[in-house]
Amino acid sequence: MKKTIYDVAEAAGVSISTVSRVINHTGRISKSTRQKVLEVMKELDYQPNVHASALTGKRTNIIGLLTPDIANPFFGELAKSVEERADELGFSIIMCSTDRNPEKETKYFSVLRQKNVDGIIFATGIENKESFAALEDIVEKGIPLVMISQDRALFPMDVVVIDDVMGGYLAAKHLISLGHQKIACLIGDGSTTGEKDRLKGFKKAMDEAGIEIDESLMAGTGFSLQNGKEAAAAMFAQKVPTAVFAVNDVLACAVIQTAREWGLKVPGDLSVIGFDNTILAEMIDPPLTTVSQPIEEMGRRVVELLAEDIHGKKKSKSKMILTPELVIRQSTAPLRIDEKISEKRQQL
Repeated sequence: MKKTIYDVAEAAGVSISTVSRVINHTGRISKSTRQKVLEVMKELDYQPNVHASALTGKRTNIIGLLTPDIANPFFGELAKSVEERADELGFSIIMCSTDRNPEKETKYFSVLRQKNVDGIIFATGIENKESFAALEDIVEKGIPLVMISQDRALFPMDVVVIDDVMGGYLAAKHLISLGHQKIACLIGDGSTTGEKDRLKGFKKAMDEAGIEIDESLMAGTGFSLQNGKEAAAAMFAQKVPTAVFAVNDVLACAVIQTAREWGLKVPGDLSVIGFDNTILAEMIDPPLTTVSQPIEEMGRRVVELLAEDIHGKKKSKSKMILTPELVIRQSTAPLRIDEKISEKRQQL
């Protein structure tokens, strides 16, 4: 027979209300009592009915996480960090990958509202009226929101980001220090605040060095590996740079693969630098120089901010800006100027 909250209370020698407070993380309960109740719940294999909690308006201890593309290792690694910290704080995660599809965004907002989640973390921009309206419904219901990796808070909410301007600046400065001036930049679709700020930092470094930016080497594309390969090929067909800065590791890997298909050696003929420092950076050949985001810390911090809001401990909203770091590997090298390389570029 399935165990109930009454069975847990009886076995633990406490009241039903005490068990309820342990489950919902409310009220003041001693550490020893909480531990005892949790042990009994485990022994009896008791599973709280979160759906019943949702219907009564109580906390469900569920957090929604919206990402634009879980196939991108950055969001996969971010989700792992979010899930681990949420679990430590007594929350479960409902993860929704929108694939940057407005219809999916609207659907998931509706689903999370129906599930009566305690809060929502989202790492995706809201670009259409339907999604915005669905988000408005959530705000009106009083569900706490927090944004990560995007700095476009449409409503009052906490934000956790890195200094993307500094990240783009570090990437460009590194390539410039190696003697590169003919530097290309590969962005996504130009819609996210992250890529815009990374491009801003890139341009700042180029301007400080007195290097004129070649607009023909500024390529916009989507965010997938295939998008990156197509954009890189189109770029190489017009003009081959000596270095490429890609706004994420997926696009940087696409550049390396395309360069190989075009007979270019990395970093001998072409230096490539990415952004994120995901697992891809160490798996690609050659290992990728990249700007590192503190992904684990970002995930933990965003959950902690949301948990404080859920428990009513926050009086105001805040923006947390973390610092990126340059990680130098084997995909970048000093500019080589010799006749063979010049001939290869001319032939391409």
